[in-house]
Amino acid sequence: MSDAPRRFHPFARKPIDVLIQEMNAGSRLHRVLGPWALTALGVGATVGAGIYVLTGEIAHNIAGPSLMLSMLLAAVGCGLAALCYSEMASMVPVAGSCYTYAYATMGEMVAWIIGWDLILEYAIGSSVVAVGWGNYMVSALDSIFGVAIDPRWTSSPWVFTPEHGFHFKLVTLANGLQSQAFCNLPAALICLLITVILVIGIKESARFNAAMVILNLAIIGFIICVGAFYIRPSNWVPFYHPKHGYGGVTEGAAKIFFAYIGFDSISTHSEEAKNPSKDLAFGIIASLIICTVLYMGATAVLTGMVPSSMIDPDAPMASAFRDRGLPFAGSFISVGIILGITSALLVGMLSQPRILLAMARDGMLPHRIFAEVHPKYQTPWKSTILVGFVVAGAGALAPLGFLAELVSVGTLFAFVVVCASVMILRWRSPEVHRPFRVPFLPLVAGFGILFNGGLMFSLGRDNWIRLIVWLGLGMLVYFGYSRHHTREPINA
Repeated sequence: MSDAPRRFHPFARKPIDVLIQEMNAGSRLHRVLGPWALTALGVGATVGAGIYVLTGEIAHNIAGPSLMLSMLLAAVGCGLAALCYSEMASMVPVAGSCYTYAYATMGEMVAWIIGWDLILEYAIGSSVVAVGWGNYMVSALDSIFGVAIDPRWTSSPWVFTPEHGFHFKLVTLANGLQSQAFCNLPAALICLLITVILVIGIKESARFNAAMVILNLAIIGFIICVGAFYIRPSNWVPFYHPKHGYGGVTEGAAKIFFAYIGFDSISTHSEEAKNPSKDLAFGIIASLIICTVLYMGATAVLTGMVPSSMIDPDAPMASAFRDRGLPFAGSFISVGIILGITSALLVGMLSQPRILLAMARDGMLPHRIFAEVHPKYQTPWKSTILVGFVVAGAGALAPLGFLAELVSVGTLFAFVVVCASVMILRWRSPEVHRPFRVPFLPLVAGFGILFNGGLMFSLGRDNWIRLIVWLGLGMLVYFGYSRHHTREPINA
């Protein structure tokens, strides 16, 4: 393959055989992940983020007890997309997820757009999880050990509301005075610690994640089994949010959607799967089924234990058990949740550099920074460190609600692209071997596009504006750098 810059062709496509040839020709990642390791990565990325970070805020402010339906609605949309991801990942076992799929089906410019969108999805998504980790850590230190951290160092310096936008946040000190918040220091520190683990190696990261997932599942099992005895059915009445009504179900599904992106992260590790043609589809579908069951059970328990108007948005699960006279259970949950969220954060920060690696291999981003693999650890170490600092900065300074809504609209957009990619590639390259095939195509993919696209519209105008602004910035980068550095050969 020539390294000379090529002429501009925004809709040029990269055939699958070329993608695989390029992967094998350069520095490549270790194939060390089996089907259960991939499933654990998906579960680890999914469960910690959704149950422990956003359920409280969405139940309190948007959906009420009908958050159970929101979870189910989001799972349906994810299931349609998951089938499409499974087919694409099994036939294109290359790092890059739907960026790579878009390049093979819709061309260079669309691939850049979705790759830029994935940067938003993973980097900002990891920041959301880091903020949740910081909230739970502060709660656990206070309730278990009686250690109260200066609130100026545990909160973003800004608050964001759709009505008033950004404004400075004041916190109450121990002496009763109010002061300007500085940053969420715990969120930044955990990001930097995980960055060190990720640089060391994929095998070590996967083992650490598997241990966290096992503990996480035990904690969620405890939440569901013990909490079921303290459910008061009267807390489910009214079932729909008093302010948002039926609309809260779809709005809640759209905003909780980011909690299901764990199976997307599996596809970013295609290049590290031992048997990608079989293991990737297994990991994607298995992790989605496991997480949907856990989400439904945990949400039913949370909204049944505490009226939705009284749920603590910052630490919903732990505070629910404390409110029902179970302080030890709340403390136990807080410790387990911290470990579970750590797993979610690890997988998110593990996946982002793989997207950047794929883009850099194509010349979309500087190769020396984003595509360089460490000679000893076999990890994209430079981009991992860069991602670590970006996520740490966003987690320390940006408010949770603003970050979460950015991630949801980006995730839904990615799912729409993957569903479209499956249909296009079936039409253009029917001869390519597909170890996993989406059943009832184009019906499944078509419904996936309509379903996920519809949820995007339910997020409202402000989120669309943010997505358009972000993609606009991406196009400036594309026309200023990327289009001048992409490489031959490309199939126009």
